[in-house]
Amino acid sequence: MAEVQLQGLFKNYKGAARPAVQDVSFTVQDGEFMVLLGPSGCGKSTTLRMIAGLESISDGQLVIGGRVVNEVAAKDRDIAMVFQSYALYPHMTVADNLSFGLRRRKIDEAQIAARVKSAASILGLGELLERKPFALSGGQRQRVALGRAIVREPQVFLFDEPLSNLDAALRVATRNELVRLHHRLGATMVYVTHDQVEAMTMGQRICVMNGGQVAQIGRPLDVYKAPADVFVAQFLGNPPMNILAAQLQAAGGEAQALTGDGAVLPLRRWRDRLAGMRAVKLGMRPEELSIESPDTAGPALLRGVVAAVEPLGAETLVNVMLDGNAGEVIARLHRDADAALGQRVSVYVPEAALYLFDAATGKAIEAP
Repeated sequence: MAEVQLQGLFKNYKGAARPAVQDVSFTVQDGEFMVLLGPSGCGKSTTLRMIAGLESISDGQLVIGGRVVNEVAAKDRDIAMVFQSYALYPHMTVADNLSFGLRRRKIDEAQIAARVKSAASILGLGELLERKPFALSGGQRQRVALGRAIVREPQVFLFDEPLSNLDAALRVATRNELVRLHHRLGATMVYVTHDQVEAMTMGQRICVMNGGQVAQIGRPLDVYKAPADVFVAQFLGNPPMNILAAQLQAAGGEAQALTGDGAVLPLRRWRDRLAGMRAVKLGMRPEELSIESPDTAGPALLRGVVAAVEPLGAETLVNVMLDGNAGEVIARLHRDADAALGQRVSVYVPEAALYLFDAATGKAIEAP
């Protein structure tokens, strides 16, 4: 296996107003599972294709296994890529699909047979080797596509949204298979997805991208708990983090945030970080909020009307439209939560659950 280093990579397309990828730098450690996460058009697939050699690098340096590969052809980079499309040969059996690339590289037949047998064993394809793709389910076809990469025994595995064509249940099962596969092979893997659940459950680290740039890199739960900016905060989490505009004020030597609905939220943890600031953005995860009766008194209460109730079985999502056009917040509550459409409620926000962001830049203001 090998380490992959991206050093200030840029990708410019002729006629484009700005680079598709700009100054992307990170290192995927030997044997690490790294996930590139972001919305459509953020540059994650273009970055992966530059690693694969399918896109030229406009500027910067790409190093795989200690070798600079900017000018190295894709076939000579010792990588294997699994695409969103299975791209299996329909007239070939599973065994022939697995072995085709090895035969083109003129690998010894005995070695081909051993590699195919090993990959089939790892992926549970042993009984399917004589079938053709039309006789396979979507999940089985995806496993064949994975097997075709495994038999290559590459330095690096690259995955470009390989599960997006599968149904929800099959996606979960295949996701777990990929995690087990990584554990078994100990391989270096770079995985692209727009699905935050895939990123959170599969990646040892995630790289969140936005507008062709790296927004934040870290372990999934670390990024979830300490997002670098508003974009990361809202992209990672379902439902996304609630964001409200607020004005700062001081009372009795303490910092407070005044929201559009008249709520006053204490900001004692940030008191020494807010000097000279007048406006902030408040972030609060839905799972940290609770619904109180409308006449509940006290600080840290947002007030409004229930705009939607979404019972999901294990939990209930309650959307509250705040007074004074202050915005809308979503609370993730117990499945037996008592909330009705049109009901007036108060939403309790624990101070420890608050996130603060600069109103101008969107960057996180870290609590000491």
